[in-house]
This record gives sequence, structure tokens and C-alpha cells, in this order.
Amino acid sequence: MGQIHDLTALEQAAAVRRRELSPVEIADHYLDRIERYGPALGAFITVTGEIAREQARNAEKRVVHDTPEALPPLLGVPVPVKDLTPVAGVRWTSGSAAFAERTADVDADVAARLRTAGTVLTGKTNTPEFGVPCYTENDVAPPARTPWDPSRSAGGSSGGAAAAVAAGLAPAAHASDGGGSIRIPASVCGLFGLKPTRGRITNAPLQPDYIGLSTSGPLARTVADAAALLDAMAGGAPGDYFAAPPSADGRTFLDHARSEPGRLRIGRFSAPPVPGARLAPEAADGYEEASRLLASLGHEVEEVDPPFEASLLRMFEVVWAGMAVATPVPEEDEARLRPLTRGMRAQARAASVEDYMRATGGIQAAVRRAMPRLEAYDALLCPTLAQLPAPVGHFAAEDPREEFARMSAFTPYTSMFNVTGQPSVSVPLHWTPGGLPVGVMLTGRMGEEGLLLSLSAQLERARPWADRRPDLSVLES
Repeated sequence: MGQIHDLTALEQAAAVRRRELSPVEIADHYLDRIERYGPALGAFITVTGEIAREQARNAEKRVVHDTPEALPPLLGVPVPVKDLTPVAGVRWTSGSAAFAERTADVDADVAARLRTAGTVLTGKTNTPEFGVPCYTENDVAPPARTPWDPSRSAGGSSGGAAAAVAAGLAPAAHASDGGGSIRIPASVCGLFGLKPTRGRITNAPLQPDYIGLSTSGPLARTVADAAALLDAMAGGAPGDYFAAPPSADGRTFLDHARSEPGRLRIGRFSAPPVPGARLAPEAADGYEEASRLLASLGHEVEEVDPPFEASLLRMFEVVWAGMAVATPVPEEDEARLRPLTRGMRAQARAASVEDYMRATGGIQAAVRRAMPRLEAYDALLCPTLAQLPAPVGHFAAEDPREEFARMSAFTPYTSMFNVTGQPSVSVPLHWTPGGLPVGVMLTGRMGEEGLLLSLSAQLERARPWADRRPDLSVLES
């Protein structure tokens, strides 16, 4: 069987149901690996060993006493939760020194759904302050690093989750994405990451929807594992502003991941929509390689113009600054915030209600102009990132505007599909000669995560990636 962390999440769940693996054995294995490698990779802010072992013991009792049909689908599988998301009774920092000792009073709905599905909470994964940057460096934990080259950032804002899964500290992980925060670290860490359709997963009860940029989603080594996590996390709640359409055929997302997509029409573009952004040759190679692979699988691949212009970035920046100020911070703790957060909060406070309304209205108008053209395609292909994984410390600048410019040049593609609300994935199809992962992004029509999962699984079968593993011996030297 190999080691436990060599198994996928679904393989672990199946082994638990067959009583070949004990949930306690699985939890202990991952907690040992977290203790061994987690600090060097900056994967976790809080490790919940006692909770994990208690949940694993309870899962073990269920395996003994319940019928197989009564067992939840992911019983005994460790799935950490990103530290932007509250879990009742657990430290909840949101990546900020201002909340370093805060404990959550309630569960986020998505955390409760994961627990109902049988998962075991091994900890809260690392995230930058309030999830604002595209890299994971904060004042409460070490920087999150990609295990493929620990001198480089794991991306953000779900950098800790991606580092954990890529290094075998978790079989899969909860993550969230408001401007690329699942797909960026998926690309940087060689994983499959999925941002669902707007409204697919509720932000209840504490996080407002605003204009619907942010959503939870899965990070995993395999498409099937991500689909199973999406099945567990999906669902709405009273008061949600948005609701994703249900599956037209009643199938689960895992069913879709196990089916063929058929012949699809795929539009592709690579021109960055951010002025001055340049596509690195290695990222261009991954994009062209993916285009050839899709064509070889029988899909119709054709060039399209980028769906948005630079004006969208300017409007998005106004809204993103508003997201930074949305978290209330006691006045006496404002000085504990990082420079980027303080700068973006100041930018938001300097803007008027009229500025914000014009930005959100302009974004909606741009989406309305673009969507009819996008609807002609079953999927859109573009690079996930414009650059290779960045060195730790690369983005930090004294001027928050300079820092924002560096981030925009690094990730000019991902946020446009937070704006549209379409489902979007990063697929790890390419590695550079130096061993760095390079993802490509596929984006589907609203509500069509199932088709994206089918297509991604087809690519996975044609170009398997799950057996690629980073060398962690460099962390022990």
C-alpha cells in the first residue's frame, strides 16, 4: 500500500470503510508529518492535534458500530481548514497579529459541512492578513513555501493549504478564493484547485457576500478528490445573495469527475489583461502544451480575444480595497496590521460611496458585455499565472501601490473569473526543466463545475501528475 500520505483522500476513505486503515492511525500519521515539515513550509497557523485525535477516535467507533451505508463519505480523512474560516472553539487569526489570540464562537457553514462528511480537523492553514495578498506572509506564522523549492512562496491566499497538500501533510484541504486564492497556490504547488461557481458554497454565517467575489473550494492532488470535497462543501443558507444552479442531471460532482466530457469547444487566450504584465516563457510553454493536449484529445481549440480590458483592473482595485476594510479592527490594534493592509484600508476610507458604486456598477456592465461572447465556449483556457513561483519576500514593498502592482503582474488572469462568478480551475500539467510546477487555467460556464471536472479528469488521465512528489529532504538539512 505504501505510506498513508501516498493514498488519495478517496483511497483513504475507502480503506477506512473496509477497516484496512484506522482513522486514528491516519490522524497520527499526518500529525507526525505536520510536526516534522509544517514549520519549515509555513503550512499551518494552528495545529489541532487533540481535536483531530478525538474526531479520529469517534470515527473509529462509527466504523465498528455503524453499517457501511450509514457512514459519511469522507470518514476519517484529514482535511485542514484555512484560517480565514472560523471553526468553533479553535484559534482564528485571519492571518493577522491583531487577532492572534482570537477564538471562534461559531462554525462557518462550510466547516460544519466538512465535519458532517466525516473529515478530521488537523489544523488551520496559513493565510496572509485577511486574505488580501496573493502570497502568504504574515506576522503570526512563518511564510508559506512551495515544497518544490522552499526558497519560493507557496502563493496565496491559500498558501498554507497548498503547501500542506503538496508536501503530504494533508490529503486535501479546504481553501478559499476571492481573486485567485485557490488557483494561484495550486499552480505554484503543483496541485488541482477549483474555484466553484458563485453561490455554490455559502459564506454563512459570518462572512458577507458583497458582490460575490469570494468562495470556498477544494485543493487536492487529484480531480476526484477535489470533486468529493466539493460535494461535501456545496450548499446554500438563508440570506445568501447568490445561489448556483443545481446539477441538471442530478449527478454528484464526483460522478462528473468519473465521466467523459465529450468533444468540447474551447477558446484560448494568453495576452495578460494587466498593462505591463509579461508572460514568462515557461508559463507560455505550459499554455501551449495544454493547448496541444486538448486538441489531441479531440477538442476544438480556437483563439479568442481576452474578455476584459485594463479598465476592469482599476475598478477591481477599488472593490478589493473595500474588502480589506470590511474586517472591523479595534482602533488600538490598527497599528498591528501589515503595511499593505493598512494602505488598502486607507485607500478604501479615502474613496466615497459613489466611487464604490461606480466601480461595482462598472464591473457588472463589463461582465454583461463579455458574457454573451464567452457563452459560445464550453471552456476557456489561459495561463493561471504570468510568472514562475516568486521568491519569498518578492512582493513586499514600502509603497502599497507598488506591492499591488507586483501582485497584478504576477497574477493578471485569475481575478477576472471572480468578477464573472464562473467556475475556474488550475490544472498542473507542466513542470519546468528546473522542477517548478506551472498550472493552466480552465474556466467554464456558470454552474458547470461538472463539465470542468470531467475535462480536468480527462487531462489527468492523459498526463498524470499525482505521482509527482517534491523532495522534502531539503527541509531536513
